[in-house]
Amino acid sequence: MAAPTFALNHMVAPQMPLGAFFELGTSLGIHQFEIRNDLASNAIIDGTKPETVRELAEANGADIISINALQRFNEWTPAREEEARSLANYAAACGAKALVLVPVNDGSGKLVGERQSNLRVALKALKPILHQAGIMGLVEPLGFQICSLRSKKETIEAIDAIHGADRFRLVHDTFHHVLAGEPEIFPEMTGLVHISGVDDQAVSIDDMRDSHRVMVTERDRLANIGQIRALISAGYIGPFSFEPFSSSVHATNDVAALLRGSVEHVLEKL
Repeated sequence: MAAPTFALNHMVAPQMPLGAFFELGTSLGIHQFEIRNDLASNAIIDGTKPETVRELAEANGADIISINALQRFNEWTPAREEEARSLANYAAACGAKALVLVPVNDGSGKLVGERQSNLRVALKALKPILHQAGIMGLVEPLGFQICSLRSKKETIEAIDAIHGADRFRLVHDTFHHVLAGEPEIFPEMTGLVHISGVDDQAVSIDDMRDSHRVMVTERDRLANIGQIRALISAGYIGPFSFEPFSSSVHATNDVAALLRGSVEHVLEKL
């Protein structure tokens, strides 16, 4: 089996300035990165010019695989369109390859018929925006029961309906895959995999939240190793990006050691 290619989402160390974040990864032999637009005092939200981000990446031998994310993308409004254009242009200018697309996650837009229609409207409108910027759209279904887009299969059906396979791919998130309870994987339509573990043995699957998401360890309840093995075996060749949201990870004094331990664990079990 081919060894996985690892990447880092800035949520690994959200307090780190971008340059230090790139250095963290490259010190571990990781050269692919996801930057975020939801971190205070950090690019992109602090006004850092995309050209500055590109220069930082080039100086550190870093490949920016995505900007994470356009939120509520499947609630298409004039304001959303403006935000999408701005993020897509920023992605192109900073050298990012893709824009992650995150659905409405507040309990609205879930009704059968409504959610499929909303998804198609948004994807159809996003397609020329992404094309003009020369980037891909990475759609990330969320497993939470309140989410308006939980199914990867439904996502692919919508992409096919708007003839968008040249511009859209899925994000397979190992956490959300378990929460959604949709067993199928779609390696040929997957452009990015997010990995994180849940070590808490007491929390039920339905009660799992982002705050439970840590590095992938021996105690993991999400079967990350099985998911990674299945994706690689089925032909997925893209990156596996660490995306832990737990404050316990963010507060650690040695995130490099946590990352190194998780990488070694995954490689050993594979």
